[in-house]
Amino acid sequence: MAQKPSFTAWLKTHKKDQNAIGDLARDVAADPDWPSRRQLSGQREYLEERGAIPAAVATLERAWELYEAQQER
Repeated sequence: MAQKPSFTAWLKTHKKDQNAIGDLARDVAADPDWPSRRQLSGQREYLEERGAIPAAVATLERAWELYEAQQER
């Protein structure tokens, strides 16, 4: 069975999407300090510490929901 991608790897596959998740994916791909190995709480904290707008944090949470739903298939 193939190993499932990490959240960050999954998110980066959405860089070409023309929506909020695509915007987040492009930002994450361009951020050398993005905490790839941290879970949702750590990544949310990272965004908040950097002054991300609430919509960006909400997008991160929505992306996690989509990621987890796909991993359950």
